[in-house]
Amino acid sequence: MSQMNRWFGRVAAAMLVCAASIPQALAAFPDRPLKLVVPYTPGGAADQLSRVLAERLARELQQPVVVENKPGANTMIAATQVARAQPDGYTLFLASNASMVLNPMLYRKISYDAARDFRVLSVVAELPLVVVANNEVPAATLAQFVSVAKAHPGKMNYASVGIGNPLQLATELLKTRTGIDMAHIPYNGSAPALSSLMANDTQLMVDVISTSLPLVKENKIKALAVTTAERLPVLPDVPTVAESGFPGFRAATWFGVAVPVATPPAEARALQDAVARVMNQPDFRERFQTLGLAIQAPRDQAEVDRYVSEDRDRWGAVIRANQITLD
Repeated sequence: MSQMNRWFGRVAAAMLVCAASIPQALAAFPDRPLKLVVPYTPGGAADQLSRVLAERLARELQQPVVVENKPGANTMIAATQVARAQPDGYTLFLASNASMVLNPMLYRKISYDAARDFRVLSVVAELPLVVVANNEVPAATLAQFVSVAKAHPGKMNYASVGIGNPLQLATELLKTRTGIDMAHIPYNGSAPALSSLMANDTQLMVDVISTSLPLVKENKIKALAVTTAERLPVLPDVPTVAESGFPGFRAATWFGVAVPVATPPAEARALQDAVARVMNQPDFRERFQTLGLAIQAPRDQAEVDRYVSEDRDRWGAVIRANQITLD
């Protein structure tokens, strides 16, 4: 073989190697199944949201999105797993203000850094809260309840599902804004907390809409106000806390989608856009109204970052003022 033929042979071989690598290099994202890690047990509102979201994302991305429930340690087991996952866009996290905002402020020892390890791509839904009271309390409105509580300082109790829980923090925020003094009685779950409220062992509770709504509808407890910026379709006659004489008050838990912070920008944007398309689907929004979940309008990255930052400032002030810690 001549020197020229050998040269052509080497060039051809090199071209074949390059050609073989082109499909892999140019493969569209995603080209294999994705995983959505959920830090809650199956069956709850967050889990239901994650499963419908995963189903819709699979359609948008043309790849399966598998839900993996990893409950435990107040969402920290799942958060740690995702923080240490390969940052390639294939592992998503159902983030919340518990994992992204509260845990880093409530625990001195924590196995992940929310700001350093994660990028929150979307705030998908807010879980609105409602201020409910025992029926025997002589107050039909939040303003009236505040007047009664101020007339009997330290004589009223409020129920929660535990120290450092968003519901307890929301009540402490309400106490600060209204200037009332109530003792905190923590319970191990919503059921015993609501039972104490109905029995008048406690007089007030800030609860998620989904658990209190049936009792409100059955007139077993009364709704004084909702903590959202606007009234809720499921309780259209119940005013907001802001409407009740405390302007600017707002409190909610939220759920969103986050990825490891080192996820490439192109992949992160593709996921963010896919989630936004799902959030804009009318039937997706309507599906969760009965669960008390308010699907949000899509936000761009700067708006998401600002939302999380404002949430951190809001709860940080409450936690510091009350010196709340969980370890």
